[in-house]
Amino acid sequence: MRLPISPQVRRALVALTATAVTAGAAVGPAAASGHLAKRPAPTTPGAPGAEAKKQPPAGMAQTGGARLGLAGDQVGAGAPALPPDLSALSWVVADADTGQVLGARNAHWPLPPASTLKMLFADTVLPAVPHGASRKVSDEDLKGMGDGSSAVGIVPGQTYQVPDLWRGVFLRSGNDAVHVLAAMNGGVPKTVADMQKKAEALGAKDTHVLSPDGYDAPGQVSSAYDLALFLRSGLKNTDFKQYCGTASAAFPGGPNTKGKPFGISNTNRLLSGIDGVAKYPGLIGGKNGYTTNAGNTLAEAATRDGHTLVATVMNPQENKHDKVYTEMRQLLDWGFAAAGRAAPVGTLNPPAPAAAGSDGNGSATGAAAGSADSGIGALGWTAIGATVVVAGGAGVLLLTRRKRGGAGR
Repeated sequence: MRLPISPQVRRALVALTATAVTAGAAVGPAAASGHLAKRPAPTTPGAPGAEAKKQPPAGMAQTGGARLGLAGDQVGAGAPALPPDLSALSWVVADADTGQVLGARNAHWPLPPASTLKMLFADTVLPAVPHGASRKVSDEDLKGMGDGSSAVGIVPGQTYQVPDLWRGVFLRSGNDAVHVLAAMNGGVPKTVADMQKKAEALGAKDTHVLSPDGYDAPGQVSSAYDLALFLRSGLKNTDFKQYCGTASAAFPGGPNTKGKPFGISNTNRLLSGIDGVAKYPGLIGGKNGYTTNAGNTLAEAATRDGHTLVATVMNPQENKHDKVYTEMRQLLDWGFAAAGRAAPVGTLNPPAPAAAGSDGNGSATGAAAGSADSGIGALGWTAIGATVVVAGGAGVLLLTRRKRGGAGR
């Protein structure tokens, strides 16, 4: 149930924000709630903050080509008409093999990514943690999880194999599995830093990482372009490709199941075909996400007639639970119709070495193009959103109880 916030409380929160800003306080992820012993429902509220602005910021990055830095829909000559009524704030459709971007809308708009950021986590940590390793989970491993995080149901004191942890990440969007793997990678702060370095190495200039699992934090952003880079990179890793394409699996049980494994289905409905969403023919897999601030986010890869596409959709505005899947299905169909026929509007390929002032695609670069790529300003977080984090745990509970969301739906 959503409860209204009184004007008095709202004014108090704004006042606290002004105090924090004046003092130069840093805003970080929402406070942790610890682990959940029982297998929880896959719901994660967004960390406090305002909804994303409905208009893209001026001066978006031009990585991959000048047209990708423009606002609005971008399609090349020879492309079929776009599907009608696309409501997503941002999307990208690209050829995974050639890197050609076939079409896009606001490709470099920095927006909250929700659990699609777990693709970058996998790109970073999969090569670092041995596949044959295991870990006996401690309470310390699960500290730092956001309140109400989506979880696969990991129990402290139990030992888990790395492949099971990855299935928990990809199928159930388990923040608990992310935190255990992050602990195996040297801890959350190191993992966040590693993810940021990986994003930069991939050319994902819109991405600013603050949490390893995609749980909302003011200033944590990515873009439809960057999510396409993360998925394309992941498809080159056999394990990533296998995990993101697994529709169902058995997960090790704990006390609540008397030690018996229990079944988990992938919350990516185009892959698993659950909740009334039909499977997409030729789907390889991908990652979905949801938080209050991000809305629904989705990245998918699919193959047809010799073409492999990657497509990303961020925050459809039509309020239907399956709208992100409807729009993704339409965009994949459109992309296969355009592949091999339409002129590209940009590229996912890294730029060739070029003189300063060019990104290798004939597009101007520099501080003006890059500075608007990430940060709170591009997101449009309101003072109230920042205040709750600064004010502490009571403030966090105040807003998360009024504005609930979920990750990995």
